Amino acid sequence: MNSKVDFFFTKDKQWQEEFEKLRTIILDCGLDEELKWGQPCYTYHGNNIVLMHGFKEYCAVLFFKGALLNDTNGILIQQTKNVQSARQIRFTNVREIVKMEPVLKVYIYEAIEVEKAGLKVKMKKTSDFKIPEEFQNKLNTKPALKKAFEALTPGRQRAYIFYFSQPKQSKTREARVEKYMQQILDGKGLDD
Repeated sequence: MNSKVDFFFTKDKQWQEEFEKLRTIILDCGLDEELKWGQPCYTYHGNNIVLMHGFKEYCAVLFFKGALLNDTNGILIQQTKNVQSARQIRFTNVREIVKMEPVLKVYIYEAIEVEKAGLKVKMKKTSDFKIPEEFQNKLNTKPALKKAFEALTPGRQRAYIFYFSQPKQSKTREARVEKYMQQILDGKGLDD
C-alpha cells in the first residue's frame, strides 16, 4: 500500500467499500500502487496495468491494455467507441466484487503477462478517423487552418475530430467548428 494513495480510500464517497475490496485484490496480485490522475493506479515495473475509478452508476477497474486480453467471460467493456486500448470491468456493489475475485485475478495476471511480453495495442492513426464534412469543408477552403490542424499532435487532432463529430445536426457541428477555428490556428488543443 502506498501512503500517498490512502486519502482516496479514506474520503467519504459512494464506492468506499468496493474500492477497499478492489485494492486488496489488486495488491494481492503483486502490483505496485501509485496515484495517477487522482486515482489509484497499479503498475508492474513502472508500467500501468490497472486503474480504479468510480462513476455515478458504477465503480470500475480499467485495464490499460484491455483490448489485448482474452475476455473469456465477456465482462470487459469498451467505455466509448473511440476508446482504442482500455477496457473496464464494472461493479455496482461489493458482493459482485467478492463473487468475481478469482476471475478478476485471472484478468489482472493476464494483463501483467501482456505487459511482460511487451505487447502493444495497434492504435488507429488520425487519418483512419472520418473528419466531419463541416470541418473538412473549412480545411479545404482555409489553407492556414489546414496547416495549423496538421501541425497539432495526433491526440489533439483526434480530440477535435471526435468533438466535431458528436452532434447529430449539421448546424451544431458547424457551430463547433466555427467556435474552435481560432484555437486551432493558435496551435492549441481542445482543452488548452
